[in-house]
Amino acid sequence: MKTQCRILVQPPSVLTIRYSRLIVACLYFAALTAIQAQGLWFTACNRTTNGVLMKWSNSVPGQSYTVQSRDRINNSIWLTLDAPQPWPTTQTQWNDSISTNQSVRFYRVVGLPPATRGKLLSTSLLQFYTASTLNTIFSANEFPVTAQFGVNYYKVVYETIDPLGGKTKASGAMFLPLNVGKAVPLLSYQHGTTTLTNDVASVLNGGEYLAGLVFASAGYAVALPDYLGLGDSPGFHPYVHARSEATASVDMLRATRQFCASNGVALNSQIFLIGYSQGGHATMALHREIEKYHTNEFTVTASAPMAGPYDMSGVEFNDMLAPRCPPNPYYYPYVLIAYQSVYALSPDWSGVFSTPYNSTMPALFNGNIDGSIINTYLPACNISNIMSVALLASLQNDPSAPLLQALRDNDVDQWKPMAPMRMYHCAADADVPYANSQVAYSNFLARGASQVQLNDPAPDADHNGCFLPSFLAAKTWFDTLKQ
Repeated sequence: MKTQCRILVQPPSVLTIRYSRLIVACLYFAALTAIQAQGLWFTACNRTTNGVLMKWSNSVPGQSYTVQSRDRINNSIWLTLDAPQPWPTTQTQWNDSISTNQSVRFYRVVGLPPATRGKLLSTSLLQFYTASTLNTIFSANEFPVTAQFGVNYYKVVYETIDPLGGKTKASGAMFLPLNVGKAVPLLSYQHGTTTLTNDVASVLNGGEYLAGLVFASAGYAVALPDYLGLGDSPGFHPYVHARSEATASVDMLRATRQFCASNGVALNSQIFLIGYSQGGHATMALHREIEKYHTNEFTVTASAPMAGPYDMSGVEFNDMLAPRCPPNPYYYPYVLIAYQSVYALSPDWSGVFSTPYNSTMPALFNGNIDGSIINTYLPACNISNIMSVALLASLQNDPSAPLLQALRDNDVDQWKPMAPMRMYHCAADADVPYANSQVAYSNFLARGASQVQLNDPAPDADHNGCFLPSFLAAKTWFDTLKQ
């Protein structure tokens, strides 16, 4: 057996090595030649008992690193490697476990400016509400709840990381109950799909701010992350990108804790997670992120993912190719544009979309056009017709097609939740197929999860109609657990 690690020069602060395993003889060697890329170079690449150990050096001090791999150099995408430690890393070595039948793998290390994750950059009080005012608002919006406490509504801007792990900023809303008289739990609410940059809770009365008011008025300290690319966060929103949904939400929790500690707001140890639609996907990703990487900071008390697209490479992929007429076809070009921005599926838009969609779709998703308007530019049925011939051919003929790899990278149902989780989803949902929750539930049970439930609070309700019964059922459950 022979192991090769070849160093390839890449763009600034990126180096790539190639590992290959050939059935010849048991001879191992490391490529030690110091070929630099803006101060970053590999010093070792060694075959170990169960994988490959890479080491690198960097003349630029204080950087953090993301390690990625791909199994072929063409028609593939770079995927960030999984690891037991939080990501990105400040270490200058990485041990990647590989299967015994792995023949070729390419690696790259990306040097990045480090982020102080969760650092508060700014806060501003947007609104103060009395309990009486809140009850008027709830009644007008047909929320059958009664406020117990007044609420302060803040905008928060904080430091976090982008999809590659580099420093960036994000915004969110924070809702704090007033005069509770005891320490309160922290709750993170993840919002649903929006194509509008400012349709988020950090903009006064924007997004799903009512959810924050409801929970805060019941005695929860509530964080509502906007996600990357929305609100004050720069760049395109990486829609249904699990890793950045999770990291932005973790860092919003940190920023909220930091504000509370500095402003005399006592928090207890409880953490609740909830979100609807895209927010259901983000909630499941956040729950996984906390239990995998941040148990020293947070212990999830309970989570309630609601009506989310959890099975991206299965249920959602099949729906993308189905001939049906979805209520909101814009979801799928949104996914394609987001994954092109994160994973570089194709060198240009013509490799993703057919004509004329290769011109119209990227221009329409500019942060200023509502999804209902974008729908009018799309075929009502057979949404796969917007895909390029090359993309469709790769999906039909290549089980490792770049888009399939990206979809698998954003499945959020391939793990074992430890804290209690109740999924809420209505069987008649035509926007996000109910099968997403069924598959996720089965996967969790198969992995031995013992505290997961699937609930259908209104079997005949559509996606919009399912929100309120799901939300109220989840809140009722959380209230029974709240200290």
